Amino acid sequence: MKLRNIAIIAHVDHGKTTLVDQMLKQSGTFRENQQVAERAMDSNDLERERGITILAKCTSIVHDGIRINIVDTPGHADFGGEVERILSMVDGVVLLVDAAEGPLPQTKFVVSKALAIGLKPMVVINKIDRSDARPHQVHDEIFDLFAALDASEEQLDFPMLFASGRNGWAIEKMDDTPKDLQPLFDLITRHVPPPQVDPTAPFTLLATILEANPYLGRLLTGRVQTGTVRMNMPIKALSHDGKMIEQGRVTKILAFRGLERLPVEEAEAGDIVAIAGLSKATVADTLCDLPVETPLHARPVDPPTIAMTFSVNDSPLAGTEGDKVTSRVIRDRLMREIEGNVAIRVAESQDRDAFEVSGRGELQLGILIETMRREGFELSISRPRVLFQTIDGQRQEPIEEVVIDVDEPYSGTVVNKMSERKAELTDMRPSGGGKVRLIFLAPSRGLIGYYSDFLSDTRGTGLMNRLFHGYAPYKGPIASRRTGVMISNGLGDAVPYAMWKLEERGPMMIVPGTKVYEGMIVGEHAKSNDLDVNVLQGKQLTNIRTTSKDEAVRLTPPMILTLEKAIAYIADDELVEVTPKSIRLRKRYLDPNTRKRMAKQAEV
Repeated sequence: MKLRNIAIIAHVDHGKTTLVDQMLKQSGTFRENQQVAERAMDSNDLERERGITILAKCTSIVHDGIRINIVDTPGHADFGGEVERILSMVDGVVLLVDAAEGPLPQTKFVVSKALAIGLKPMVVINKIDRSDARPHQVHDEIFDLFAALDASEEQLDFPMLFASGRNGWAIEKMDDTPKDLQPLFDLITRHVPPPQVDPTAPFTLLATILEANPYLGRLLTGRVQTGTVRMNMPIKALSHDGKMIEQGRVTKILAFRGLERLPVEEAEAGDIVAIAGLSKATVADTLCDLPVETPLHARPVDPPTIAMTFSVNDSPLAGTEGDKVTSRVIRDRLMREIEGNVAIRVAESQDRDAFEVSGRGELQLGILIETMRREGFELSISRPRVLFQTIDGQRQEPIEEVVIDVDEPYSGTVVNKMSERKAELTDMRPSGGGKVRLIFLAPSRGLIGYYSDFLSDTRGTGLMNRLFHGYAPYKGPIASRRTGVMISNGLGDAVPYAMWKLEERGPMMIVPGTKVYEGMIVGEHAKSNDLDVNVLQGKQLTNIRTTSKDEAVRLTPPMILTLEKAIAYIADDELVEVTPKSIRLRKRYLDPNTRKRMAKQAEV
């Protein structure tokens, strides 16, 4: 069967996964009456909750006798490690851009990767049924973006469609009558070349996605570059520098047919398949026939820019909610993660119970922590810190490009807050509808924890997008959190009366009845110093009757922090205790005397 391999790339939330849903429906992949979940490609619980794609996934449809393999890629820069590898599997790219928002930083990131390897993108301007759509201006912006990224003449001459992914139609001209996605299928089969492969050479495949399957073991997905792979065929794995990793036999070949993966007897050059049978090979390794000596070229992945320490939970409440608490179990889980996720690195620290985990951003590491807590792990997490580099004897730090769309009245506050974080404003222009687009270059460490402030400052109406820009000389110290915290001085259950007495000192972070322990953070102190408090003390009872008004304590709703907010909130001497049921903030040293001693040592 004739083949076409394409990737769908776009900024987060521009409608990739929804468009793929419609392509699957209209190609007859689903029966008319088949019940299919919305955003069928987002299969992971976290992806459904957050409405983002985290892992790249493959599917395929048949149109006019041609099989089109489609890869749905993540839109967040934190998961860029996925995008770079995926593009090496495909021969064409559908670039999806929102008709109102236009190209955003992630669009720029994925397009630059696609243009660099010589792919010729097709552009689909999506959501043109939006009330604030501006398709022709967005077309000009996309052309300018391609030109700025040094696209060739052929790449600049891109074909374009207007579409509504949610309603399942695409048109070539704005005045055409919308019907279905036929124009998109026709464009793909016409514009994307068939795979340039050699079916007669020995079998080779570059592994680009890895997953652990409970029944089949390690599954490596990639495109068959040359030759044919058959069931039970002996193969070997080569690392990127040509060293042999292992030999084995193909125990299963799975081909993508719609949303299912079906076992096949053989796969030919050009097809995208998953292969089982090897126990050590990983992403970026070459699977090949025994006589082959030269590995396929694998793309380097951008280095991590941020690190956190994952350590064993040693609080007095440790082990009461999760069943995976030892350093050995945590280590095994992190080692499993780096097998399939090339953008994350793990190193053991001097303390045997702690691991240094580095990745591309807070979101990526936050997703890993959230996944682990759902699996029953208990962890203590440190404040994120950026990874500096020494270049030509000079200390350099990661810089991000930040694009902010905000209503005009709030632009002054945003510029002020960003400049406090050592950000430089590089562009400011009206973006229509009373909004302003601000573009900054900001140090990554200045952005840690800024997002929740940004949402408060813009009353939840602002949009902020970040992208790794490069390294630049160290920008100097940045002011951190200005408030202190209230710390529990005992073990027990929080009492409403004691909390009511403390409310004048600052907002609480717990509700009555919460189990607390010495050293646990229970609230924010309005002043800059930390305060040891007693949240366990009940009201002294006397034998004199009082009015019921005196008994009923009315508390202000507490400041409950989500995982991401908690990680961004803590200071360097604090930790986030993460368990399957709770997120608690605590001091690194629970004993107040040890805390004072360590603070003095730090000053010295």
